Amino acid sequence: MISIRIPLQLKQKGLSRYEKQKFSVDAVIRLIISTERFSCPADPQFGFVFNNLRFEMFNENEGVVYDSGETNSMSNLQNIYDKKISGSSKSINTFAAELKGMIEEYEKRLENIAVSMTYIREERQIYITVKANFVDTKEEYVYNQNIKVWN
Repeated sequence: MISIRIPLQLKQKGLSRYEKQKFSVDAVIRLIISTERFSCPADPQFGFVFNNLRFEMFNENEGVVYDSGETNSMSNLQNIYDKKISGSSKSINTFAAELKGMIEEYEKRLENIAVSMTYIREERQIYITVKANFVDTKEEYVYNQNIKVWN
């Protein structure tokens, strides 16, 4: 399977493509993680809700994001302030579970998806790990990304 590069790049022979499926899947997951929910007019549900909280207060001890009081724009995001930053997609009350749901919906080339997010206070970093299998080959897939938190 040859996959189109994201972001799209025009070449003389058409759209630029990845030769390996992993690079394409990596690009889609990176795009999901970096896109704020409701920012894409073609599909408002596309993106990772964690980006909607970038200006909110963060409780490092509890590992949650506080409601700043100005949440009119967040009304479509149910229970967003109850979710834990650190955790795995096995727990429904985590951002990892939210990310897993987005990956399941938008990346059909993966199955058996598991997501973990770990916040390291001393480093002020969130480590994201996605583990899955490619649907067509059953080969193991792993994706890692770090997010620097509130400088």
